[in-house]
Amino acid sequence: MKLLISILLPLVVGGVSGALTADHVAVYETLIKPSLAPAPLVFPIVWTILYILMGISSYKIYTAEAEQGVKKRALILYALQLAVNFIWPIVFFNQQNYGAALILLLLLIVLVVETILAFYPIDKAAAWLLVPYLVWLCFAAYLNLSIWMFN
Repeated sequence: MKLLISILLPLVVGGVSGALTADHVAVYETLIKPSLAPAPLVFPIVWTILYILMGISSYKIYTAEAEQGVKKRALILYALQLAVNFIWPIVFFNQQNYGAALILLLLLIVLVVETILAFYPIDKAAAWLLVPYLVWLCFAAYLNLSIWMFN
């Protein structure tokens, strides 16, 4: 049950954020994008996989045998990055504020790096499970920056 809840949490956060931005995502199609921009179908597939990996990672930390203070700090960082992850699409799609979205994305990258560093001493596999997320966020920052510059 703890694993299921851990996986569902980021999926629900992403789903709610997606639902809040659904009416505005069509704007993305009208934007000038860089040549490396993937097809729109790629995004929900990648995000679903990343959210599942995030959930498994957080579960491993939540159930790890480690000092409670260390685990608490790591899970607070995880929650903070999840909150910024929730806000970014709203700023990008709904508000179409690409500069502010980029700043949020850079903050998100820093928080994910901090989360990985906090997870690593507790459970190395949990930390590594977040690396694809970090790589995707760096790619997303490239897309966000390009869109901000081109539009």
